[in-house]
Amino acid sequence: MRKPAIVLITCDELNKDVLGCYGGEAISTPNIDSLSKCGTIYESCYTVSPWCLPARCSILTGKYPHHSGAYSNFRKCALDQGMDNLFFALKRENYHTTMFGKCHFAPVPYSETRADKTLPYDAFKEYYKSLGIDYLELEDDKQVSVWFYDDYSKELDRAGYLEAYRNAVWNREYQKVFAFPGPKEWHPDVWTGQKAISYIKNYKEDKPLFSWISFSGPHYTFDAPEEYWKEVDRNKLPKIKWKQGELEGKDRIFHDSYFGGTNANIDGCGMAKDHACQNYSGEYWERLRISYCANVKLIDDQVGEILKVVKQKYGDNALIIFTADHGEMLGNHGLWGKHNCAYEEVWKIPLLIHYPNQKRGQKDKRIVNSLDLMPTCLGAADIALTDGDGYDLGDSYWNRKYTFAEGEGYLAVTDGRYKYVHVQKGKEQGRELLDLIEDPEEYENQIEKEQYREILAKLREKEIEHLLPSILS
Repeated sequence: MRKPAIVLITCDELNKDVLGCYGGEAISTPNIDSLSKCGTIYESCYTVSPWCLPARCSILTGKYPHHSGAYSNFRKCALDQGMDNLFFALKRENYHTTMFGKCHFAPVPYSETRADKTLPYDAFKEYYKSLGIDYLELEDDKQVSVWFYDDYSKELDRAGYLEAYRNAVWNREYQKVFAFPGPKEWHPDVWTGQKAISYIKNYKEDKPLFSWISFSGPHYTFDAPEEYWKEVDRNKLPKIKWKQGELEGKDRIFHDSYFGGTNANIDGCGMAKDHACQNYSGEYWERLRISYCANVKLIDDQVGEILKVVKQKYGDNALIIFTADHGEMLGNHGLWGKHNCAYEEVWKIPLLIHYPNQKRGQKDKRIVNSLDLMPTCLGAADIALTDGDGYDLGDSYWNRKYTFAEGEGYLAVTDGRYKYVHVQKGKEQGRELLDLIEDPEEYENQIEKEQYREILAKLREKEIEHLLPSILS
């Protein structure tokens, strides 16, 4: 039998709770939801990093950031071209490898960005292709596309909309929330979707196809086209989780990001008055969340077209995966962004998989994570798994008891109920222990309470066991 097509669809910074299949009501997401009805919905899937680069490199390699070396958005830790990855493994078995949209397998040179100019980016595209991509259409993040000339911004410039988009992205008065300043057809997520759809539809090579379709939304900037804002029922936006005084203790990791201070580092506080997320108004939070949901609705429309063309081309002989690199706080606890986050809104991500020839919907309650995507793709193609840290989700014999999240100066562990989060980088310091049964909204740091001493010790032991074999083996 011919090897299946493999279609991996990812969103950037997607809070799973806005999707209908995970309980969201503010928008309808029938196309994404359809994968839960005819495929498998994973109820406890976790990212392995709350930052784009390490999360994406872990998807690609099946390795935790401390194993791949790609652990930061900001340090020079691009993914090693000599390390095996999903593209290389599939190419060895005669797959044609393609990618559309955001890569971010190397740190973006943020310090070089300019408000008045879009800079060259060709070297980044060549590096990405050297990781095993046969064909790449690059839109490397909404903001990156106005800072640097990737494939999308080159076309956007020729169409006459790049300058307006650049001006909106750099306009501090917007605080990252604005309607896309051009026709919806030129929104980066429509561009990405249409490039993938056209390529799959017209693909004629005698090789099985792998396509990673990587939407850069709904990651900020919150810039859905205005017509999509009308698709959002603002009366059904999820209630913001927030408790008076919850971040007042200096022991809370996001104390300064909420109140302002030298350790104010979550993404959203940079746009707030005095770098304090508490200074955002209720009206601001509503606009942000409406635009965010509108962007997800736009992506759902693109997913619908993708699923249609894959069905027409391959029937049921396709592995289709829908997931995200990490989530987004979306106003909960008075924050937006994901930096240093181990809250459920960021750490838990959607995962929907339609396996080849799968006919019925299923639910999977196991603790799974984004490391499992590479072995699952290889398993569906009957390819031997290369060395890695993940499991083939098509196998049911294993059961992960703990999962970890990593990043620069950041380590977290959970067993699904208890979480321990350790932040230690420069002035950014924090230790939190959370109990999702006693405190499901994650309002309280339990770390100093006597009844949690044994649990804290066990989770710290698991973190040591997680890292020690790689560091002092």
